[in-house]
Amino acid sequence: MTDSGRLGRLYGQHAPEAVRLAYLLTGDRPLAEDLVQEAFVRLAGRFRDLRNPDSFEWYLRRTVVNLTRSHFRRLRVERRYVEGPGRRLPDPQEPPDPGERDALWRALGELPERQRTAIVLRYYEDLSEAQTADVMGCPVGTVKSMVSRGMDRLRELIRRE
Repeated sequence: MTDSGRLGRLYGQHAPEAVRLAYLLTGDRPLAEDLVQEAFVRLAGRFRDLRNPDSFEWYLRRTVVNLTRSHFRRLRVERRYVEGPGRRLPDPQEPPDPGERDALWRALGELPERQRTAIVLRYYEDLSEAQTADVMGCPVGTVKSMVSRGMDRLRELIRRE
């Protein structure tokens, strides 16, 4: 039997139990199915390397558990980032203060041209440091330095206002 035939047979035999395990770990049926699919994809690449094909069930179970743990670890990191200091989400009832935006634009206008250009390309145009350096025709280190100095100067100017 070919590897794909054996893998198909193993999928039919072990997928329902793996989905059940993933569901019990996550409480989310679609997520459980996705995790099992990912586990099979990962194991398919290593299928020929299995020393004991009868151990497939244990490899699958271990892979599902590891993928579940990775999923929740990633979620925790994302939540910590979103909820981190200085990252307060705006209150939906609280409209943005146009005065703050105007103050930022005035402060941005007071920066030297190259610092202003570096900040605008990085944060308003959402370019990477390498792309910004390419557009400005300077080394990446220079972009990092200009952005850092420009942001320090912006903070100082906004505090004054």
